[in-house]
Amino acid sequence: MLLTRCLMLAAFAAALSLASVRAQQAAPVPPATPRAAALVDLTGSWVSLVTEEWRWRMTTPPRGDYISLPLSEEGRRVADAWTPALDGSCKAYGAGGVMWLPTRLRIAWDGDAALKVETDAGQQTRRLGFDPARPQGPRSLQGFSVAAWEPIGGAPVMPFGGGRANPPAPAGHALKVVTTNLSEGWLRRNGAPYSERTTITEYWDRVGFPNGDDFLVVSIYVDDPLYLTSEYTRSAHFKREPDSARWRPTPCRPL
Repeated sequence: MLLTRCLMLAAFAAALSLASVRAQQAAPVPPATPRAAALVDLTGSWVSLVTEEWRWRMTTPPRGDYISLPLSEEGRRVADAWTPALDGSCKAYGAGGVMWLPTRLRIAWDGDAALKVETDAGQQTRRLGFDPARPQGPRSLQGFSVAAWEPIGGAPVMPFGGGRANPPAPAGHALKVVTTNLSEGWLRRNGAPYSERTTITEYWDRVGFPNGDDFLVVSIYVDDPLYLTSEYTRSAHFKREPDSARWRPTPCRPL
């Protein structure tokens, strides 16, 4: 009888243990925050590399110089209304143009669900939020950006200088950012425009080299049914700096 009782107790203990394991397996696991789930570390200080299209990026082009931009007839009309007196306007520092200007970036997490991207050129701040349901607010130069970690294997990665995309990249991960709710801005400082109807899709990725250098590559796709005749693509490249000692924020001229 004692042996039978011991066997019954052992079976009961085993059943309790199995039930406990099953309960733990069935318990919902809270989803990781975007910060905890980050596939690439984009934080830090970065400086833009201007290795192409120097004339359009380092200087203000003259009026009417919108070569290589697929402007529609209406887009050219708006661009031709620009005058040198408007140079320095904050319209050049909206989400559609600021990444292409010579600038430095400071990227940091703003809580666990958004990345804050500051520029020293024009003193702009972009907020890349992972919650698409949050309030959009009024239209603005930086618009409403929805971010998501997304595999990029097989997606085109823009080459240095923009233009035609390179062949599909090896499997990896990037941050996809879709920006809408924009106010009208400029693709170039000479007034080449994009409209309020613009959607900007970006892929942000960090690339490391054997010598220890890190680069940030932002592939940019601008879709504007009003001022552009086709999607406009380009890429911006930044090199990581050890700190923000060279940070020199300069405001743009208010609209």
